[in-house]
Amino acid sequence: MEEILPGTLYLVATPIGNLGDITYRAVHILKNVDLIAAEDTRKSRILLKHYLITTQLISYHSYNLKKQTPQLIRRLKKGQSLALISDAGTPGISDPGYQLVQAAIDESLRVVPIPGASALLAALVASGLPSNRFVYEGFLPLKKGRKTRLAQLAQEERTIVLYESPHRIQRTLRDLIEAFGDRSCVLARELTKMYEEMHRGTLSALLELANDKTLKGEMVLVIAGKEKDKKAT
Repeated sequence: MEEILPGTLYLVATPIGNLGDITYRAVHILKNVDLIAAEDTRKSRILLKHYLITTQLISYHSYNLKKQTPQLIRRLKKGQSLALISDAGTPGISDPGYQLVQAAIDESLRVVPIPGASALLAALVASGLPSNRFVYEGFLPLKKGRKTRLAQLAQEERTIVLYESPHRIQRTLRDLIEAFGDRSCVLARELTKMYEEMHRGTLSALLELANDKTLKGEMVLVIAGKEKDKKAT
């Protein structure tokens, strides 16, 4: 197996649900680095215990990044190796990981991606909507800037990928219908888990589903882009 390089930040993708969705390389890295920084140590311990990984674990999330980022950079500069993981999937996607990456780059430290699971890509490729060109928007703003962002996305011709939580899905679908009209959409939930579901239809049909059925678990919305304006003949 590969040598763990001192002073290196490894960005390690972890499963988004099914614990089997991790690479041999990722397990090797996690077992042999000096330290693992995790978004939620409680969730990460489940994965680490499953693979008998005993590496020291510390928290790194949006509430402590101002304090933790310089501390982690100091450890890297001293020659320690560090793996960054998120709650699930690829770190740096809808989490503060990119700030640690930027800080490491600013200090000319080595950054190595260890690719793997990604909820947005899993939902996109299984959606049946065009995947050759797409835009990922993460979570929509809750208040300030929400209408502006939706108005901008309404003009987007590429497929649009959003994340959403179960307690906000109805509101988001209503807002999307108001801003976009009734487009084709796929709602993916509990990806790779026992109750994985892919609901395909229109935004209005998915809203009706969400109104009639309690949907649980983290969700990905894949929405058709705006149709290109037909040229006048």
